[in-house]
Amino acid sequence: MSNVVVNIFKVPELRRRILFTLAILVIYRIGAHIPIPGINVDALKAYFDQAAKSQGGGLMDFFDLFAGGALKRFTIFALGIMPYISASIIMQLLTVVIPAIERLSKEGPEGQKKINQYTRYGTVILCAVQSMGLTFWMKSMTSPKGAVVPKDAGLEFILIAVIAITTGTMVLMWLGEMITERGIGNGISLLIFAGIVVRLPSATHDTINRIVSRSDPIIGVILIGIFILVVAASIMLTLGTRKIPVQYGKRVVGRRMVQMSSQAIPLRVNAAGVIPIIFASSVILFPAQISNMLGGSEYTIFTKIQYWLSPGHAAYMILYSALIVFFCYFYTAIQFNPVDIADNLKKYGGFIPGIRPGQNTAEYITYILNRITLPGSIFLALIAIVPDFIIRIWPEEVSPSMAYMFGGTSLLIIVGVALDTLKQIESQLLMRHYDGFFKKGRMRGRR
Repeated sequence: MSNVVVNIFKVPELRRRILFTLAILVIYRIGAHIPIPGINVDALKAYFDQAAKSQGGGLMDFFDLFAGGALKRFTIFALGIMPYISASIIMQLLTVVIPAIERLSKEGPEGQKKINQYTRYGTVILCAVQSMGLTFWMKSMTSPKGAVVPKDAGLEFILIAVIAITTGTMVLMWLGEMITERGIGNGISLLIFAGIVVRLPSATHDTINRIVSRSDPIIGVILIGIFILVVAASIMLTLGTRKIPVQYGKRVVGRRMVQMSSQAIPLRVNAAGVIPIIFASSVILFPAQISNMLGGSEYTIFTKIQYWLSPGHAAYMILYSALIVFFCYFYTAIQFNPVDIADNLKKYGGFIPGIRPGQNTAEYITYILNRITLPGSIFLALIAIVPDFIIRIWPEEVSPSMAYMFGGTSLLIIVGVALDTLKQIESQLLMRHYDGFFKKGRMRGRR
């Protein structure tokens, strides 16, 4: 491995790309500590410390994990890159619903450029709406001693806060695109990756202190074992594919009859990635938000809804798992069109052995896709609720931030981004006649 690191920095272009990526990530981390003008930082910290003691973890910790801690500090990067992710998902859904956008997606680079432009416009709108909600929530915050979080909660503060948060997200989007263009790996994914990983040292330190204070080292050993198992399961889920063999008939090339090579259609076990978890989290958060808006303490029914849909409760885990399974099928159906694949195979003379071209091929691909999506979605749901089991079993020993490192979107993103980035570095090394990360064989990337 030491030789591989030396080889990486021997290649000037690869060295330049890696250093550029690291520099952008450092800028991101600096921006994550710049608070919005007019914020009482001490009162804000006291408010969240009191909330953590009274309410424990919750969805706030879940979403703050992807912002790298910037959400609870209300910095200029408070929303992180998630509005851009949400806008991209919305555009993918609209591609299926609106024929004009579908035609744009099939027009090559020019059409994709137009879709990216619409995605950026959608990001600005989402940022403005979400930052407005954050600002009004901030205005209602007070520390246990009665100090208000915003020093001046007038119209000027609202405008400054909304502009600062929206601008921060747009800067993050630009930094991500710069990494993709001039760095190594996918820039947007690396920013999310950095926001998650940067919380690991403090979360680990907090958890170790809790375990040591209770004098129970067995829990630490169990947690390490769970972490290794979940990482292995995440790698299997990320890389798992089902290959459908495809053969092509003979074609005339010049004056000769040539037999085309056999290929395969790779169907991923988890074709939807982490998007079902993001969708399910947003849906399950909505009733709790309605409850807070209508005054949960005054209305019994809303108090019960907020209680049962809090992380760690049985009703929450059952509903959360069911939503993940549903969105796995939903997003896979949107992203993957068996009819188009069958038509393309028929157009170029390809066929699946034993299956007639056309409609029968489309039905066969749909059948296989449904079969592999079911275990993949159940597996994804189990990984997603691992943090809730850990918080429920060891609420005093494990910090919520550390628990969310063990499963769900965070661990899948860490595993997926790490595999993709290492695969790109290995490709650069092999292209220049260096050994990759393994002397025998090559890394498998996500397809």
